[in-house]
Amino acid sequence: MLVIGLGVLLVPAAPASAHAALLSASPEPGSVVGAAPAEITLRFTEGITPVAERTQVLAPDGKRITAEVTTNGPTMRIQVRRADQPLGTYLVSYRIISADSHPVGGAMTFSVGAPSARPPESDPDKIHGSVAAAVPIIKFLGYAGLTLIIGPALLLALLWPRRVSRRGPVLLVRAGLIGTAAATLAALWTQAPNTSGAPLWDVSVMELADVLASPYGLALLGRLVVLAAVAVLIPPLLRGTAEKWRGLALVGLGTAGLTTWPLTGHAAESPLRGAIVAADVVHMAAMAVWLGGLVTLSIFLLRRTHPRVLGVILPAWSRWAALAVVWLVGAGLVQAVVQVGSVGALWGTAYGRLVLAKVVILAAVLAVAAFARRFVRRSQVTTDGPGRLRRTVGIEVAATVVILGLSSVLVQVTPGRTARTDQAATTGRGVSQTLTSDLYTLQFSVYPVELGENNTVHGFVYSPEGKPIVAEEVTVTNRLTDQDLEPVSGPMLPLAPRNDAVGSLTFPLPGTYELTFTVRVSEIDQATVKTTIKVPQVPSSP
Repeated sequence: MLVIGLGVLLVPAAPASAHAALLSASPEPGSVVGAAPAEITLRFTEGITPVAERTQVLAPDGKRITAEVTTNGPTMRIQVRRADQPLGTYLVSYRIISADSHPVGGAMTFSVGAPSARPPESDPDKIHGSVAAAVPIIKFLGYAGLTLIIGPALLLALLWPRRVSRRGPVLLVRAGLIGTAAATLAALWTQAPNTSGAPLWDVSVMELADVLASPYGLALLGRLVVLAAVAVLIPPLLRGTAEKWRGLALVGLGTAGLTTWPLTGHAAESPLRGAIVAADVVHMAAMAVWLGGLVTLSIFLLRRTHPRVLGVILPAWSRWAALAVVWLVGAGLVQAVVQVGSVGALWGTAYGRLVLAKVVILAAVLAVAAFARRFVRRSQVTTDGPGRLRRTVGIEVAATVVILGLSSVLVQVTPGRTARTDQAATTGRGVSQTLTSDLYTLQFSVYPVELGENNTVHGFVYSPEGKPIVAEEVTVTNRLTDQDLEPVSGPMLPLAPRNDAVGSLTFPLPGTYELTFTVRVSEIDQATVKTTIKVPQVPSSP
């Protein structure tokens, strides 16, 4: 205990030596303002780097209204969405990286009009269950619609036999256009609750207006315009009577429409943005040609076409499919290299594991496709009939639909290249939590969390309304819960006139430790809060 006390006393009290601490804010913590601000400004004691995904503003009704987060040296600015800002108390929760590389978290409140109950702090990544279920379904419907447009249209334009009815594949293309448009409209709707954390049905007109005015909304509106133009131009092509200019116009429109997918996904924020957007467009186009063509073959051509006619059509289709697969795999490889980021992220992140699952299923599909291609090249369709090939194509369709489903989930998962970076930035080999009592709110961080004596604990004390207060005395106690060892207590050094205090912790053994903070806010008022943290077996690597 003496060693801990001496260690605390040796910690310099100068602001520059500590982690970044909040100096001021606009609106001021605990203040009451007449109108909701469009921007919230936080000023710290030193330069900071924000963890934007962990910085949020919660309205009195609990909705997330955070827009863009920017920093300039020690100043952080949080833009606030203007949709339906009610009266009451707002919560600003932030996570930053200090200039000394230590992660620091904090929170403050202010009120508009009059104070109300403080919104509960929430995980900024958490979305309502209804939205979480709807988003991948909408993504899947969009991808499925895309394949039903491109694959059947290409076969109708270039390979369709004269004596076989076009009605079925034309209906597929129309269904694809309607499905893609419906999925796009649904995506516009779900973006609002996806951002605010509200249920799927809790969307206001102002929130929809914000979505439509955002880059995301503009990209989806552009997609709807492209779909409308395609719907007008494509009928002659589906009948096989399209002029050359119409075909070229549809290719241009299709490329523009495909580009809206990566512009509303991970590719828009990735390194080598131009290359990744192009790779994503090629990847989707190749998948649509391959899967859409397979669906059309299995449902219509292989059931209704004479084997001799199939003997002419299928070799050409087989070459198309092979070319599509080459582009599909090549573009997917480019995406994976950039988005996964490292070999370890393949199995160390959810994104990487989904990519591996896609690769395994795709490998199996390609093996089946190779068998079908060999069957076609040997002209066995004309001799053995299309039944065997139809079963093989059916397997390909089923497996590629599964891949399409994985893709619908994959685009909602944080890429491996940023998942590990975000995790490192958020934890920083440390722990940051917020504890509350009737007298105060304590925001603390422990850095690092590892065996030994070199663990620094840093706490910030706020009033229940979120206004910084200077504590008279702060004591921290740590106790190993896994073994019957005596708890170790020590004072934390207040860094007056600020609202923070620092101390040191010793973790002699790995396991779960109970941390107890006792904060005295006046001569007679004090309260105790508790939490637990886990100390690993070996120190984390830098």
